[in-house]
Amino acid sequence: MRIAMWSGPRNLSTAMMYSFAARGDCAVVDEPFYAAYLRLTGLNHPMRAEIMASQPQDPAKVAKALLGPVPGDKPHFYQKHMTQHMIPGIPRDWMAEVANVFLIRHPARVIASFGAKWDGIGLDDIGFVQQTALYDHARALGQKPVVIDSGDIRRDPEAMLTRLCAAIGLDFIPSMLHWPRGGHPDDGVWAAHWYGAVHGSTGFDPAEGDLPVLEGKAAEILEQALPHYEQLAALKL
Repeated sequence: MRIAMWSGPRNLSTAMMYSFAARGDCAVVDEPFYAAYLRLTGLNHPMRAEIMASQPQDPAKVAKALLGPVPGDKPHFYQKHMTQHMIPGIPRDWMAEVANVFLIRHPARVIASFGAKWDGIGLDDIGFVQQTALYDHARALGQKPVVIDSGDIRRDPEAMLTRLCAAIGLDFIPSMLHWPRGGHPDDGVWAAHWYGAVHGSTGFDPAEGDLPVLEGKAAEILEQALPHYEQLAALKL
């Protein structure tokens, strides 16, 4: 099975990648279109040069690899994708050959977390508009994509991962609940900048507290992103 997990930034996406890697039967890849996205947009993200050097920059080659031999000859292939990377010029036809899952998080939490790491945050940076568009694309392919909320996973990891695995036709394995501290060999090179908290973890963090209160530009972005989150939240497991 090939699983494409679609998330925006500052979600539970890296922890979910570690969870599936901990199964033992699942190869993983971390944001394979990142370098192609930076080349096409010219954005000056942290560690841009290192990212560009670490991955193929041709999106067609990336898409071909996602459907090619699974690394390590594993039976399953978990692909962690950022929705904001799927700009014009990044192919989507390969999505017909994978199980598409959409990982959502309340945009107030995303904006507060991402804004602490990246100045000048905008709606396009957090991936909510792209996420609903990709969900609609998967539906147009004749699929029934799965939606799961990171807040629900935090509240009850075993129950939600069991439901997720059942929804995509995969057996739940208890080892998915824990992973070694310190990261994973398949982390993207950008992990040094973004993954500090998850590198200190050995499992899913507990449920979060109240939603952060946003002001100014952040509150405006929240107002724009919220309908996209709510559209998918109505469909979640």
